[in-house]
Amino acid sequence: MRLRRTSAVVVAVAVVFTGACSASNSSTAGGSAGVLNVGMPNGPQTENNNPFLNSSAASSLGYRRLIFEPLAMVNEIKVTDAPKPWLATKFDWSDNYRKLTLTIRDGVTWSDGKPLTAEDVAFTFELLKKNAGLNIEGVQYGDIAAAGNQVTLGFAKSQFVNQKKILEQFVVPKHVWSAIANPTTETVKNPVGSGPYVLKSFTPQAVTLTVRDSYWQELPKVKEFRYTSFSDNNAQTTALATGAAEWSFVFIPNHQAVYTSKDPKNHKLWFPPVLGVHGLWFNTKSKPWDDPALRRAANMVVNRDDIFTQGEAGYFYPKVDNITGIPTPAGDSFIAPQYKDKKVTVDVEGAKKLLTGAGYSYDGTTLKGKDGQPVAITLTVPSGWSDYVTDLEIIKDNLSKIGVTATVNLQNADSWTKALDTGDFQAAMHWTNNGATLYDIYQSIMDGALYKPLGTGGINGNYGRYENAAATKALDEFANAADETTRTNALHELQRIFVEDMPVIITSAANGGGQYSTKNWVGWPDEQNPYAPAQPTLENALDIVMHLKPAA
Repeated sequence: MRLRRTSAVVVAVAVVFTGACSASNSSTAGGSAGVLNVGMPNGPQTENNNPFLNSSAASSLGYRRLIFEPLAMVNEIKVTDAPKPWLATKFDWSDNYRKLTLTIRDGVTWSDGKPLTAEDVAFTFELLKKNAGLNIEGVQYGDIAAAGNQVTLGFAKSQFVNQKKILEQFVVPKHVWSAIANPTTETVKNPVGSGPYVLKSFTPQAVTLTVRDSYWQELPKVKEFRYTSFSDNNAQTTALATGAAEWSFVFIPNHQAVYTSKDPKNHKLWFPPVLGVHGLWFNTKSKPWDDPALRRAANMVVNRDDIFTQGEAGYFYPKVDNITGIPTPAGDSFIAPQYKDKKVTVDVEGAKKLLTGAGYSYDGTTLKGKDGQPVAITLTVPSGWSDYVTDLEIIKDNLSKIGVTATVNLQNADSWTKALDTGDFQAAMHWTNNGATLYDIYQSIMDGALYKPLGTGGINGNYGRYENAAATKALDEFANAADETTRTNALHELQRIFVEDMPVIITSAANGGGQYSTKNWVGWPDEQNPYAPAQPTLENALDIVMHLKPAA
């Protein structure tokens, strides 16, 4: 599962947003009226409530999480915690994670009044099995059966690394979706879910949910959710500062000046790291960057402190400086003994020595490749993602210290996405998947099973077109291991390969963060009570809502 990132536009001044929601009515409409205002900086939305599609408005703004419920809640900022039962009261794995038996909760009803049964759960997994366009996570489902209140899922291979993805799967009603001819294109105008909220109204700028009359848990205290899709980060930040939005996930470079200082008592932000990373992905098919020695030298001069303090405003994406690219402290227990204390620090002279020893040369201050040509690289990024833009400007300056000429190419988001999808780039800032283990990080970067030749799109990971049979084998061994020793050995091998080949310069950890206001609602997760990530688009959003109470 990927954590959502937003188009990180620099917030220099407070920009007044003149869209569907204004500070004058929203900031006072909270606790007393039972309303909570959520904002995202995603621009006008098309009416599409299909919960399976990451491109739908329901996914983009996050309100699918309050309509459709998962089998269990997994807290990815505390990955060693047991999953919290939700629609499933029990989940029993057997046969080395090749079989899962789910016990489905009794007494749950859909918003149209019909009961939720094990048949609905089995049908949901059948939908994923039969429709690759819905199965975003790519889990390979085998036998699926329902009997009484239990559902049994069978798999050809161990699902150790996919436990989170499977348990977090939301459930849809069979009596509705069985009548849909093409679920991959269905826009679901009137979504029927088991969650405590139903869709009340939709416009391109604003979506309203209202609480149901009954629910299998105690009804949440928030009676109405108003989701506003602001035009950009400036407008979203202004809405947070004025109280027009009370919950969001947005990059704010100067957050103290434009957000928290406007109401120090109530304006909060919390961005805990998770087991996912961001960094500079190399196209390993692009010469001379197909050479691991050149990539290792580049890694030695990237200033991660500057990227964190300047590019990521000292909070957004936490610094990663272990040579393995593993985020700490979240991933401390996974780091191989030989890399435990091996941090990357800027070492220009060491990088130059590595390069000359590998057959590179210098003409004055210009680095020449093994072919005698100057070494250059184009760094690609969407123009609106200001943190990534700043990160790449820092890396550009860092690379100049070893004689590499770097250019930052600003693209629109669609062009950038297509370039990475087809391999039409030299290097780009990007992120990995995240999960409960390091598998998702390394699989996103190094799995040969995800490899597609240059020019071929439809890729989901391995954007750098990295090929290494040993890495693919270690990933497979980790995923299918029957014991922890085998799994640990495979993980240590992946770290060794990563350090030696450096297909990605990992700079930062992903986060499960968000901004929220305690003026009208209390009970939010924070460092003292980290029961869930704070991002309003993640699976745990409903768990957060169930914790909220009026501040009064």
